[in-house]
Amino acid sequence: MRGLWVLFAALWFATQAFAIDSKRAFEDPELQARYVKIISEVRCLQCQNQSIKDSNVLLASDLRREIRRMISEGKTDADIADFLVARYGEFALYRPRTSGKTLILWVAPFLLIFLGGIAMIRIVRHRMSLPIDDDAIEEGKPY
Repeated sequence: MRGLWVLFAALWFATQAFAIDSKRAFEDPELQARYVKIISEVRCLQCQNQSIKDSNVLLASDLRREIRRMISEGKTDADIADFLVARYGEFALYRPRTSGKTLILWVAPFLLIFLGGIAMIRIVRHRMSLPIDDDAIEEGKPY
């Protein structure tokens, strides 16, 4: 019976230890909203498919604490993004900033759609210029 209580207590405290930011970071609603927005846009560098808001690894916890400290010191969102990029690279941000290095990320989708449209138009025009085999149609043969 005593072992059951020890197990129950261990499980109870373990769930609290692994909770992700179980308390609010700021009392001010504007600062809290800004904090949540920032940590939602920063990639967990260990998980890579989660934001640091949703990750429970130690690195994400450290980054949340660092961002909380920077907001408390009055740093702007740009200052925080600069810090993250200087330390971890553009990969740390879900939305990379527009710069010479990331220009291809912003231009490539539009360029590929444009080139695909041109290719489609050329294929359609080429097929329309091909002669129709009238004999196959009259005999009921498949094309």
